[in-house]
Amino acid sequence: MNERFEKDSNGMPQYDPAAAHERRMARAAARRRAQQRRRKRRLRLLILCLLALVLLVAAPHLWHRAEQLLYPRKYEQLVDQWAQTYNLDPLLVDAFIRTESGFDSAATSSVDARGLMQMTEETFLWLRSKIAADEDLAFADLYDPDTSIRFGCCYLHLCLERYNGDVATAAAAYHSGWGTVDNLLRMEEHSADGQTLQGFPYSQMNHYVNKITSCYGAYQRIYAGN
Repeated sequence: MNERFEKDSNGMPQYDPAAAHERRMARAAARRRAQQRRRKRRLRLLILCLLALVLLVAAPHLWHRAEQLLYPRKYEQLVDQWAQTYNLDPLLVDAFIRTESGFDSAATSSVDARGLMQMTEETFLWLRSKIAADEDLAFADLYDPDTSIRFGCCYLHLCLERYNGDVATAAAAYHSGWGTVDNLLRMEEHSADGQTLQGFPYSQMNHYVNKITSCYGAYQRIYAGN
């Protein structure tokens, strides 16, 4: 029986306008609710798409910024100044500072190496006689960023000059001393040409060289084009 009709007293179907109107209103309300749900779903989808687009556009910048925080150029002006003086790549100097002290100007090692570039007193006094003989500088002055970067850049320049510009060999010398590296260069298993090292047999030296070269590579990639 059609739901719009009811039976009269004789059992014959009878149309009820009020009930039919209520049912039409109910169906219309249901359709509106369904349309509202569809519109909300489409709106949520649009918002998600917009968020995905924003993240897609912003992600490279955010990642690049995060990498810059991990590999900072905290003393950029001083590094650039002394790197230029000693013909060094500033990013290589940053790699040494990050590896040596983590940019902590007050850093002191277990062997009393001091400052951003962690120089021992023996090396400091030797360099002072070469580049600052007429200056009133003491070992404690290595806690000053300018002095530490200046002396560190000079020593790194000498290491690179002594070992034909090879970063890994120079890093090994910076860490372990020229005498240790010179001895290894005399051994064929460690050097084919007697000028650069092909292997680093001591665990601490090997670890240090790997950290320097990896860090330098990261700096070059992050700051490429700067």
